[in-house]
Amino acid sequence: MKYVKLFFRILLGLFMTFAGYSHLTHARQEFVAQVPTWLQFSPGFTDFVVLASGVVEICLGLGMLFLWKKKEIVGALLALFYILIFPGNINQYVNDINAFGLDTNQARLIRLFFQPVLIFLALWSTDGWEYCKGLFKKKKTE
Repeated sequence: MKYVKLFFRILLGLFMTFAGYSHLTHARQEFVAQVPTWLQFSPGFTDFVVLASGVVEICLGLGMLFLWKKKEIVGALLALFYILIFPGNINQYVNDINAFGLDTNQARLIRLFFQPVLIFLALWSTDGWEYCKGLFKKKKTE
């Protein structure tokens, strides 16, 4: 099981690093479609959100690949990031926004069901779930 977790940790790290790089380069306009309409105050701010989330994705991806001793924290942060960007996926579905080849409501809806899988993989592959449980136990005893 140890090697299966390692495989998914590396896979998520590579995926996130590439996705972050894509935010900053060739897929920048596609990622604009992911920014929820309620967060698009101006074109400049929307672009900032895309660039900033790209930098965060690169950091999380590299963290998954290289911060072995802090893997639980990185995994918990990655899961939190996946939760925070979920409204963008919902926005794309609700507003019929075509991006990343998702040009039907069915395709956009199916994508929504993959976000919980990513959250699970981030927590499971890094033992981030144990880290989160530890945080809540500390709060209860205080």
